[in-house]
Amino acid sequence: MTKGMVMTADRLRLKEDAVPSILIPGEEVSGPSPRQLRFKRRNQPLEEPDIMAMGVQQEVVIDHTVKTGQADQTPTEIQDLGKKFVQNPFAMKCSIENFKDNADAVSYYTGFSNYDQFMIFYHCLGPCVNELDYKCVTLEPRDQLFLTLMKLRQAKEDFELSLFFQVSVSTVSRIVTTWINFLYFQLKEMNIWPSQDTVQDFMPSNFAEKFANTRVILDATEIPVEKPSDVNAQSITWSNYKHRNTIKAMIGVTPRGAVSYVSDAYGGSASDKMIIEISDLLKDGMFEKGDSIMADRGIMVQDLFANKDVQVNTPTFLKGKSQLEAHEVVHDRRVASKRIHVERVIGLAKRFKILKNELSHSKIQLGSRIIYICFVLSNFRRSIVDKFA
Repeated sequence: MTKGMVMTADRLRLKEDAVPSILIPGEEVSGPSPRQLRFKRRNQPLEEPDIMAMGVQQEVVIDHTVKTGQADQTPTEIQDLGKKFVQNPFAMKCSIENFKDNADAVSYYTGFSNYDQFMIFYHCLGPCVNELDYKCVTLEPRDQLFLTLMKLRQAKEDFELSLFFQVSVSTVSRIVTTWINFLYFQLKEMNIWPSQDTVQDFMPSNFAEKFANTRVILDATEIPVEKPSDVNAQSITWSNYKHRNTIKAMIGVTPRGAVSYVSDAYGGSASDKMIIEISDLLKDGMFEKGDSIMADRGIMVQDLFANKDVQVNTPTFLKGKSQLEAHEVVHDRRVASKRIHVERVIGLAKRFKILKNELSHSKIQLGSRIIYICFVLSNFRRSIVDKFA
């Protein structure tokens, strides 16, 4: 019979001095109860990582000992050092100065070939970089520019940039918006539309032999955007060509491959002809008599430029014929071989990944300015068109 129990006539009953415990009264407790052990395990903090088993942390500990001249750390000191390393991976604030001797990193994050080219561009912006409406006292203006270019070039999330530069997410958003507006108006001060003489002086020799009067090569590009919540906005931005919501802009490049024209951006439903019709290309003084435009077959704007005595070179339409004439086939091949330069330039500009990822609702209003900045900044590189092409 179990201790603490007594047999009566019909059943087992507890004794008067019985206690509700699995322990026998009078015996010493040898340790915590299972319930206490479970409670302790639930509330025990996670074990610190064994940094001696991790190559990077182990290297940090060794370097610390050598540089400071201290004796070998105790296990407790090593654990404390490893804890600080693991909990604060962004101990150093990101700055363009950190990449002064790393041209590959500068090119990756900004699109400029090296630190010196980045600083030349920064100084060209003038002293007004210190007089912007929004000022971030924790970041130098050059680092604010660096942050903005990282956003454009690699499409970094605001949260990730806030970790890199040790500022809040809202501060990152305000810096990016301020600098996009600032860069747009500063770059707009430059006249990227070259004169006829300039185009002729730098025209590739092979291009000049076949299409000597070409002033600009035109093509449209589309940038994906998040689906708007408004039904009318969805219709305006829907692109039948891309089968998604986009914004569209018309891009013009010279025969040598320099970006010479960037239109405003419109909803993806806008036609190429409509964009050109309301663009600056039809303004007086843009073209001279005898100039020619090279474009894709879909850009049917011959009638818009006819009264300006400007020819539009596009691939030939069949117009009911079963096949093209021999001279038409040759002409189309020549046009295609030269028109591809604008596609190469557009592809180069889209290395700014913000043009390839979906543009968020908060940035759609800045779409035209973002496109303009990215395409103009792509001019800060060596020409991709050979002078004999």
